Amino acid sequence: MAETLLRVENLVTTFSTAEGKVSAVRGVSFSVRKGETLCIVGESGCGKSITSLSIMGLLPNNGKIESGSIEFAGRDLVKLPKEELRRIRGNEISMIFQEPMTALNPVFTVGYQLREPLMLHKRLSKREAHEQSIELLKQVGIPFPEKRMKQYPHELSGGMRQRVMIAMALACHPSLLIADEPTTALDVTIQAQILDLINELKQKLNMAVILITHDMGVVAEMADRVMVMYAGEKVEEGDVESIFANPRHPYTKGLLKSVPSVDDEEYSLEPIPGTLPSLNEQIDGCRFHPRCPFATDRCRTAPPLERKISNNHSVRCWLEEGAHSHEPVQAATS
Repeated sequence: MAETLLRVENLVTTFSTAEGKVSAVRGVSFSVRKGETLCIVGESGCGKSITSLSIMGLLPNNGKIESGSIEFAGRDLVKLPKEELRRIRGNEISMIFQEPMTALNPVFTVGYQLREPLMLHKRLSKREAHEQSIELLKQVGIPFPEKRMKQYPHELSGGMRQRVMIAMALACHPSLLIADEPTTALDVTIQAQILDLINELKQKLNMAVILITHDMGVVAEMADRVMVMYAGEKVEEGDVESIFANPRHPYTKGLLKSVPSVDDEEYSLEPIPGTLPSLNEQIDGCRFHPRCPFATDRCRTAPPLERKISNNHSVRCWLEEGAHSHEPVQAATS
């Protein structure tokens, strides 16, 4: 079994707001092994991106890691001085951000932005960094790389900009790549190309990948393991086969039922009722219970503990305690 590269334990990330302190990530724990792809899934606003920004040390000014540890290659990133964390970020851990148009600086050329991390982290000369940047653009399938080096982000298509982001992220051959919704706003053909590229480079570089998405089709194609998040909490985790063949949490089942099928003409989508709670909304018991068709009084009063289904599968749900029927009852309203 591959060595564990990243281990997150009981991560709690909070934000200071006008309404007081709110928790965006609530006691989340997971690990990633070398060469493995972990997909973090859930609706928008469930804490996926904040988890990744906590790992990278890129939280906004009002954000703070309240407690927990983020151990990467034997070092706790939470306790590291900012200067040391800066040396790791972009060098050993890289991130592809959600929106390439805003992630790339519009006033600098593509070449300048590619050369910068190579000169900073690898101590290359400008000429060496330039030559290596051209090779990176070739590696990610960008035609006429010498020409692209002189262009600005607005002169490139969305797919091209995303490829530049991947080239920047891979410039220093990181051990861990975090990809936050890397195919957002791209057409389906380009989406497939970007995902194939990440997979190909992962195999070639034996790189671990954390892929953040809400698309279960992407999960089926890319994941080795899956972590399902809801309202800042981990509700289920397992290898991809277990999650798709034997989902145990009602939220995971709801996500899978929300995926359209092109093969079955009689298939009908079953959207999850209700909406995700706001960060400052106080919910007793299981945070999913207001939307859950199986919720009982126990679900509304006591938060469930994580329960192991097998060595590769765990879930936080009172249904697994065998304490009540699986027959659906009227969901509570919040």
